[in-house]
Amino acid sequence: MAVRSWLFVPGDSEKKLGKVAAAGADVVIVDLEDSVTYDNKQRAREMACDWLKAHRQQVTDRKFGRWVRINALDSRMWRDDLLAVLPGAPDGIMLPKSAGPESVQALGAELYELEQRCGVQANSTRILPLVSETAAAAITIPSYLTMPLPRLAGLTWGAEDLSAAIGAARKRDAGGKWTDAFRFARTQTLLTAHARGLIAIDTLHADFADDKGLKRAAEESRADGFAGMLAIHPAQVPIINAAFTPSEEELAEARAIVAAFSGNPAAGALQIDRRMIDRPHLKLAQRLLGIEE
Repeated sequence: MAVRSWLFVPGDSEKKLGKVAAAGADVVIVDLEDSVTYDNKQRAREMACDWLKAHRQQVTDRKFGRWVRINALDSRMWRDDLLAVLPGAPDGIMLPKSAGPESVQALGAELYELEQRCGVQANSTRILPLVSETAAAAITIPSYLTMPLPRLAGLTWGAEDLSAAIGAARKRDAGGKWTDAFRFARTQTLLTAHARGLIAIDTLHADFADDKGLKRAAEESRADGFAGMLAIHPAQVPIINAAFTPSEEELAEARAIVAAFSGNPAAGALQIDRRMIDRPHLKLAQRLLGIEE
């Protein structure tokens, strides 16, 4: 299943929930956290569960993933969130402000109990933590590498909460590149996810009206090794999907590389179109084509 675009939708907006299935996102994240006021939390939980149930049948067709972002574990709301939405059997839970792998373990233990209670298949609910939203969390991202976390689907990061946590007046420099603290968090997220063999999902592009900037950010994200990107508006979805979809030229080149090594299995390096390719090129080509090594 593709994981290029991860679109947030407020859990308390009947209008937006009604439209989001047609947005073309690979994954829809019903948000119970930042986009929902405290007074609307319970209403959002109920609407989220109704939406999950209404779209549960499409799981067999794999049209899009159905996820929920709950409130943070240091709030008093996250257990109520889980109790409300687990009957809808979401594919996964996005965990905001994850303090480290222990947070994922705590959430996993709670999910195990609720899956049994709600008649959901055991261990089927995955977890995607936001791993950089405090300074302490950002400097401990590599700790996700070694702890057993069977529900962990991947890692993603966020710049907005981190900037507030460290009092940063800017996140990007004059050239549009991430400044050091944010580049550090992004790099750690990417490398740790790949080291575990999991998906790495890049943070959102906050200016949803900036199509040109989003296109550049999404193309750079894919080129850097991310599998997908968060989105905050349906208009961002086609731009992200296009950026993370290999072109016909890329696919043709990847097939040529795989074919060349298939015909010369003992070769360490080969020449294609007057350029040298070696085993790392083969590995990239296989990844692009979805070929198991």
